[in-house]
Amino acid sequence: MARRAGSADLPLHGGRVPAWLGERMTRLGAVISEAIVLEYGRDELLRRLAHPFWFQSLGAVMGMDWHSSGITTSVIGALKRGLPRELGLTVCGGRGRHSRKIPAELAAVGDRVGLDGAALGNASRLVAKVDSAAVQDGFDLYLHGFIVADDGHWVVVQQGMNGDRRQARRYHWLSEGLESFVDAPHAAIEGRGQGAIVNLTDRRAAASRHAQLELLRDLGPDGLAREAARLTAPAKPAPQPLLPHLVMPDHHDVRPDDVVTRRLHGALAAAAEQGPKDFADLLLVPGVGARTVRTLAMVAEVVHGAPCRFSDPARFSLALGGKDRHPFPVPTKVYDQTIQVLKTAVTKAKLGDDERLSAIKRLDDQARLLERRAGGPSVEAYIAEENARSHDYGGRSIFGWEQPPPREEAG
Repeated sequence: MARRAGSADLPLHGGRVPAWLGERMTRLGAVISEAIVLEYGRDELLRRLAHPFWFQSLGAVMGMDWHSSGITTSVIGALKRGLPRELGLTVCGGRGRHSRKIPAELAAVGDRVGLDGAALGNASRLVAKVDSAAVQDGFDLYLHGFIVADDGHWVVVQQGMNGDRRQARRYHWLSEGLESFVDAPHAAIEGRGQGAIVNLTDRRAAASRHAQLELLRDLGPDGLAREAARLTAPAKPAPQPLLPHLVMPDHHDVRPDDVVTRRLHGALAAAAEQGPKDFADLLLVPGVGARTVRTLAMVAEVVHGAPCRFSDPARFSLALGGKDRHPFPVPTKVYDQTIQVLKTAVTKAKLGDDERLSAIKRLDDQARLLERRAGGPSVEAYIAEENARSHDYGGRSIFGWEQPPPREEAG
């Protein structure tokens, strides 16, 4: 899953996360991160955070608007609040004024663990400068999150806004494999074509970068400004390579085309077949039933899934819904039980008993096997069932608690 950088185009939407959901997102994001570090190591968590498809799926499975720009702020905030210190990871920065605290936060990290905080701060500034000045694609940066490990490895997640288009673009950077900040540092700049843009990080622009330095040296700043004013005919832009990209739709509801249905059916079948075998003890706990195991099957994929499995982030919103009732209200009882099961599994694994954590992994393994032949409800039917039972699951959204369906009058 390693890649130096990537990005995502998102509708400019999200709104504030209510406190009741923010607290749950903090706990769920932390325990998912702990499980990944326990199973695969700290560097793998950084690689995943640098993957725009996985990042979007993480936000969706945590109950945030599955398609919107608000995922970036809410996920970075949840991880900043929730990641336990023993993971050896620190989340710095955030949106607006929080991004301006990054130099001081990185200096504090450096003092605590023996890293060069000033060098980390310089890396943060360079990444921001590249995506705002060297790549001029019409998006103004307003969020910058810098996640650094105690060994100095880091990932940056930052986001820019294009107010005219009502879009946001999220950029991901990873220190692993990064050889230059200015010479092709991006594995991809992903998103809809915006027409001709300035991209001085393209390897084909090496001559341009060199020429600009030569001009600055020979003419000085004033002479360079005069020369720039004289050259009014722009050069024909080089054709841009076709790159993979994540572009989220404007529609707020989850539609069948947004979901790879066979993967959904595989997760549902794994929860039905494997759940009773591996979770017999858990199912004796009040409130932990088949619906919670179904969510665990989707969370298991976020922990263990290969990169190719995150091409449809909308599918992960079918685990715990969304704060604005899309695709359905957040089932708070299921959410709390999911956190409880994961936290218990991670805690036991730290003590050497990884039976429950292994059981969660077997859910993901089983889902991949079953999706080849499993059947199940349509996406519309799945969402309809969730909405019908929302009150039973403690359904809640920004509009309040879900009420029980009206009773039918006796004939």
